[in-house]
Amino acid sequence: MPKQNIIVVGGSAGGVEALTYLVKHLPPDLNAAVIIVLHIPSHIRSVLLRILSRVGKLPVSHAQDGEAIVPGWIYVAPPDYHLLLEPGYLRLTRGAKENRCRPAIDPLFRSAAKTYGQRVIAVLLTGMLDDGTAGLVAVKMRGGVAIVQNPNDALYPDMPRNAIENVEDIDHIVPLSDIPSILAALVNTPMEVETEKPIPSKMEFESEIAKLNLEAVENESDRPGKPSTFGCPDCGGILWEIQEGNLLRFRCRTGHAFSAKTLLATQSDALDEALWVALRALEEKASLSHRMALRMEARNLSLSAERLKREAEAALVRAAIIREVLLKNDTNTDVD
Repeated sequence: MPKQNIIVVGGSAGGVEALTYLVKHLPPDLNAAVIIVLHIPSHIRSVLLRILSRVGKLPVSHAQDGEAIVPGWIYVAPPDYHLLLEPGYLRLTRGAKENRCRPAIDPLFRSAAKTYGQRVIAVLLTGMLDDGTAGLVAVKMRGGVAIVQNPNDALYPDMPRNAIENVEDIDHIVPLSDIPSILAALVNTPMEVETEKPIPSKMEFESEIAKLNLEAVENESDRPGKPSTFGCPDCGGILWEIQEGNLLRFRCRTGHAFSAKTLLATQSDALDEALWVALRALEEKASLSHRMALRMEARNLSLSAERLKREAEAALVRAAIIREVLLKNDTNTDVD
């Protein structure tokens, strides 16, 4: 009988510690491939590979484009590449960021669900915001197994908690310490084969757009969802609204994808940046207006000097209002 032998794992903040524990406690005879995505900034050199190689009993390597998937091996997504699964091999792409990340968890989980269906075990670990939730929805739609770290056990509980709130029928919500034994048991237990669930058209579309498939990008008729009133924070294009049960997501024409929470966080960041730009511009205007007023006074142009002084004072008043808003935002920021 067939077995579940494709394990996909996603983590973000706090993920190095969680992955270190998970890999350390996987059995050396694990008859499954383990494919990992951890949110890593593109501008830094990842040390995750070195850490996991030292602690685990299974071989670990950065995934290579076109590399065959081998049971008993751990593959880690390299920085700045989405890691996708194709029948029998791995695929690396520099498709549009999802949830402001590349690599992102959702493309990995979605491609695994599309390609391997019931054979997939998806594990979502600690992290902020909600990458991985849409991917878990895809895994469950295709009959795979979903495992989520208990939020009370996670260093950063946002990602696990959001998955629990939005994904129906999660199979296991457990502490990190229980996950290795659950994986070993699932891999070694023949699964009950059910009628394979069809691949939804939106899953097909989103898998193709992650590969930078231009036909998918240009095919407006097959685009899932409906146009929203929001613009893409990354490219300015129209965001299309996708509803999956309780989960609300957005994707633009070029492929940038956002959960509702991530889009809100991105808009908040953009607003914060805009306020700082406005503060700088107003303070510079006040400084320049005051300097020009002094020059006008030196030339006995009193009316022009007074006008410039009024402009400087008005700019400083507006700058003070913006500064107060920024200080309040800083005071109200939650720190995990």
